Amino acid sequence: MPTGTDFLSSPIEYLKGVGPTKGELLKQEFGIHTFRDLLHDFPFRYIDKTKFHKIRDIHPQMDTVQVKGSFSHLEEVTTGKRKRLVGLFRDDTGAIEVVWFQGIRWIREFVRVNQRHVLYGKVNVFQKRISLVHPEVELEATAEARPNLSPVYRSTEKLNSRGLDSKGRRKLMSMLLQQIKPGDLPENLSQYLIERLKFEDRFTTMKHIHFPPDQEALNRARNRIKFEELFFMQMALLRTRKKRRLSIRGAVFEKVGAAFLEFYEKQLPFQLTDAQKRVVKEIRADLGSGKQMNRLLQGDVGSGKTVVAVMTCLLAIDNGYQACVMAPTEILAQQHFRSFVDYLEPIGIQVGFLSGSVKGKMRKDVLGRLETGELHIMIGTHALIEPKVKFQNLGLSIIDEQHRFGVAQRAKLWRKGTVTPPHVLVMTATPIPRTLAMTLYGDLDVSVIDELPPGRKLIKTLHRREANRMQVVKFMKTQIAAGRQVYVIYPLIEESEKLDLQNLQDGYEELLSYFPKPEYQIGVVHGRMSSEEKDHEMQRFVDRKTQILVSTTVIEVGVDVPNATVMIIENAERFGLSQLHQLRGRVGRGGNQSWCILMTNYALSKQGKERIRMMVQSTNGFEIAEADLRMRGPGEVIGTRQSGTLNFRLVNLAEDTRILQTARAIAERIMDRDPWLEDPKHDPIRKYLAASSIYGKDWSRIS
Repeated sequence: MPTGTDFLSSPIEYLKGVGPTKGELLKQEFGIHTFRDLLHDFPFRYIDKTKFHKIRDIHPQMDTVQVKGSFSHLEEVTTGKRKRLVGLFRDDTGAIEVVWFQGIRWIREFVRVNQRHVLYGKVNVFQKRISLVHPEVELEATAEARPNLSPVYRSTEKLNSRGLDSKGRRKLMSMLLQQIKPGDLPENLSQYLIERLKFEDRFTTMKHIHFPPDQEALNRARNRIKFEELFFMQMALLRTRKKRRLSIRGAVFEKVGAAFLEFYEKQLPFQLTDAQKRVVKEIRADLGSGKQMNRLLQGDVGSGKTVVAVMTCLLAIDNGYQACVMAPTEILAQQHFRSFVDYLEPIGIQVGFLSGSVKGKMRKDVLGRLETGELHIMIGTHALIEPKVKFQNLGLSIIDEQHRFGVAQRAKLWRKGTVTPPHVLVMTATPIPRTLAMTLYGDLDVSVIDELPPGRKLIKTLHRREANRMQVVKFMKTQIAAGRQVYVIYPLIEESEKLDLQNLQDGYEELLSYFPKPEYQIGVVHGRMSSEEKDHEMQRFVDRKTQILVSTTVIEVGVDVPNATVMIIENAERFGLSQLHQLRGRVGRGGNQSWCILMTNYALSKQGKERIRMMVQSTNGFEIAEADLRMRGPGEVIGTRQSGTLNFRLVNLAEDTRILQTARAIAERIMDRDPWLEDPKHDPIRKYLAASSIYGKDWSRIS
């Protein structure tokens, strides 16, 4: 058995009771390779075994019960090829039947008739008879010595079949904790933090998270582990930001020049909101600092991010640099291109466009004008990162809906700066709750446009059921007759692309019966179409060649069809809140009143009703994002693509906001005062970060 400081790195099969076969299963099922992995696989809940029930009080509505008593009868019964062990368990108020289908030999060896036992198990009802099936069984004397709160560990069918169910896992954990010494778990927090936050030491914390003597000890242990998870993540993010600020120089945009002032004073068709002015000021401060800007710009649908992007580009141009804007799809890039040309052509700013569809002579011409500096701003898709795309002097990269691009793709764009890397402005129209922004984008500076331009008509959101279908159809016809357009969205059922298509096909055929050709034109977009086919259908809708667009996929974030005034979402209860809000934002982009109609079945879950109520009541994207986080949790809100970013063991960002804020504040204070962790009191933090590969190799280079 390995000992000493490396004890927790011992292979899991070396733990007594595991061995090669069970060890392989633990690796395959849960990625538990070492003693340390097992120690950090925490219980997901705890059973309060201080409460006992009398047998006469047990009723079918109960979930689990714990009873004291003894077996008056125990026999093996065979039905066909199947054996079961049936017992009658009594206390001073009555008797209950107990059944085991597995582990019969062990139960027969362990249990003695007329000996005092404690049973804990699920209440089962079969043919109106109550029984306990496969309860945990202990001698009463042993049960009295156990902790009040019993840990429950995750398991799988394969682990259960090998005796590694929750009870088996408890035995392993007990065995491991008996062998661990305080020296195997050196402190990872400074003593002053442990005292200030009233934490137990790390060794005691680990004992109490697995076998808490009481609820108070469990709460203390959980709070410390949650704090550690959030604190070390924040330290890593803030270090990345600090390092970037200290080591990555950025071009200094010293002046606000002629192009910016002419646009602001003469060309801007409306007054900026206070929020837009604040954000432009924050960006100007970054651009003049001599450090590379790395800023996230958040803004709800229609809040005016594009104008901020235009003004940021003009700051680059006034200081002798070029700018580029990269969007995830051709149609979104085209939309940005049209907006920029409309804004900037009157003041002589040259804007180019590049995507996969720009070919031949036109492509050669655009690339040539970009390299000579004739083009001031280049807008496009990921085609911008191709090696042949060369800028004369790129000073600013704006990335729209950045979550759609990989880190490697963004890095290629940064390398196109000639002397220094370009300043980076990342934009998203997806409102992100503050807790998520602090974890996902904790290394970026964040600006928020939290105010809509004045005079915008709020989208009216209505809830309708199947019985109201014909009224909805009539309303659609009224809007189309007035020259408007309509979206109809069907939910994406991830388990079945075939079923998605069938849903869409059925819906499309139903719509055709209400809106026959050639009087009405209906376009269709779905997941099995190529990007070119989708773009073609979207473009037909943009060009008003179709009045209704039917889709199973989410209409691209940011796609702007000012003439579309009605968004109908079928089976709206199947969508998340943020997704519903994003879909709603596809309408209301012109000067006309717009509507979002949420169609649902009659049978709605409690959460489904809450989502619909929230959508009808609120149009504030940040309010909705916070509610979505509470209802669904961070993994689902941000999508599977980024769920690995939030691979917490205990933290729930919807519930642990205060711990996150404390962790962030302490991490910021330490990074401001002692960024290289040279103060001896920060030794535990420095050593832990240097040894933890999850926080990156950077920390191991701290001297």
